[in-house]
Amino acid sequence: MRKYFGTDGIRRIANTELTPELVYRAAKAGAYVFNKHSKSAPLILIGKDTRLSGNLIEYSMTAGLLSYGADVIHLGVIPTPVVAYLTRELKADASIVISASHNPYEHNGIKFFSNKGTKIADSLEEEIEEAMDSGVIDGIRAVGDKIGKDENGENLIDRYIDFYKENFEKEIKENLKEDFIVGIDTANGATYEIAEKVFKTLGIKYKIIENKPNGININDNCGSTHIENIRKFVIENKLNLGIAYDGDGDRCLAVDENGEIIDGDIILGIFARYLKEKGKLNKDTIVATVMSNLGLKKFAKNNGFEFKETKVGDRYVLEKMVKERI
Repeated sequence: MRKYFGTDGIRRIANTELTPELVYRAAKAGAYVFNKHSKSAPLILIGKDTRLSGNLIEYSMTAGLLSYGADVIHLGVIPTPVVAYLTRELKADASIVISASHNPYEHNGIKFFSNKGTKIADSLEEEIEEAMDSGVIDGIRAVGDKIGKDENGENLIDRYIDFYKENFEKEIKENLKEDFIVGIDTANGATYEIAEKVFKTLGIKYKIIENKPNGININDNCGSTHIENIRKFVIENKLNLGIAYDGDGDRCLAVDENGEIIDGDIILGIFARYLKEKGKLNKDTIVATVMSNLGLKKFAKNNGFEFKETKVGDRYVLEKMVKERI
């Protein structure tokens, strides 16, 4: 059984359980493990959400990485999927997201991503834990010009916006109705700026709420864990769709024009049907975790989809898709 890592990285109460000392050791151990799989000192990206403790953890993490000799690019406040994308785009050796997702602001966490932009495998997490506790990293110190370098890369978020534009602009222009307006709840989290940029770039009209983070209001009666917030906003403003993100922007829920919830299973079904009609759904298969309900399974059966199930965790969904080439 793993000591530090849970189903989605290391999560604790910031500065009491997730201490600067623990973060420093986790970062240094991570650099040590990634270096074993790299030919040179690793390049590691760091992104975070809007929690008050984000800087405290980032500085401790940076110290651990630089002391080992890893180079660091700071991405600033940025959604988790953007970090994953930029890891591959920049050919970095790994990346780390500082976030506790949908949890209250007192919590924080660290998630490691591989050079492919995917959550690292359980085996790598176990290697990092072993390095943290075995003492192997204690005697390793970069000296002189071997100390790692860090730089600001907050402008790199524009590459992700260009990615959206390249992949979705044409189709949206062909199908978007003039009077279509989307309501957005960014949970005072990582999407508070980029959501506006993406919708504006794609020419989608929107109204936005909960986009004024102060370090302690992330997920506070807003975002995907408080869907009633966007429901009320959509109905009162007569909008066509509402989207509520979680704190680190790697998931969302939606509501229709009547405030009816469009949950994750329904969203999967919508995407699956759309992709199948376009001939883009590989093997006509839906992959979901055991948390998905019976309705999605019935939908898959009634619409000619194959349905595959994994244990809880998006990493396991992706692992099955890669392994079975779905």
